[in-house]
Amino acid sequence: MVGVSIKEVRAREVLDSRGVPTVQADVVLEDDLVGRATAPAGASRGKREALELRDGDDKRYLGRGVLEAVRNIRKEIAPELAGRDVTQQEKIDEALLRIDGTGNKGRLGANAIVAVSMAVARAAATARKMPLYRYLGGESATLLPVPQMNVINGGRHAENSLDMQ
Repeated sequence: MVGVSIKEVRAREVLDSRGVPTVQADVVLEDDLVGRATAPAGASRGKREALELRDGDDKRYLGRGVLEAVRNIRKEIAPELAGRDVTQQEKIDEALLRIDGTGNKGRLGANAIVAVSMAVARAAATARKMPLYRYLGGESATLLPVPQMNVINGGRHAENSLDMQ
């Protein structure tokens, strides 16, 4: 298939729905098709969760900026992925984990890794002229994923006294 080689990987800091910085990545293919993804971030941080990389500079977004994660994409991830076949998701994800080298994704940042991984999947689906759900679920996939959301929030990050999260 023509155009499935990754030409470049771009990254930027954007604001999420709560006004908190997060990482957005673009995977650009040789034929200039683009897959874009933004890393989601939960409000709570569990002990066993993958680590988001935050800058810690109190002068920017109360220390919650993600410029270091963006820099990691530009300097470390992008050169590694240039020229790779975008349809090789598993190999690309393995490369991302290898470059990071930690069990919790703390060196590059889980926010950098997940944004790039999702952008790769979207670029591959676009190159194959398929909706993302069909690209991921196979030719026989007939349903879009059903969104899940919570209506009742609790726990440390909520503004109520519910004990559950």
